Amino acid sequence: MINFEDEIKKFSPSLEVEDIEDTIYNQDLTDVADLFVKMIKDNQGD
Repeated sequence: MINFEDEIKKFSPSLEVEDIEDTIYNQDLTDVADLFVKMIKDNQGD
């Protein structure tokens, strides 16, 4: 039978997951609000 307490003690997160987290958090992503602001600024310049 599996002893979950022992398995939890042995657990360590995958390095790949930590690398992905860093990559995602360090990205400067454009969201929908940024797109709307750009569209409004572009239309006001016309």
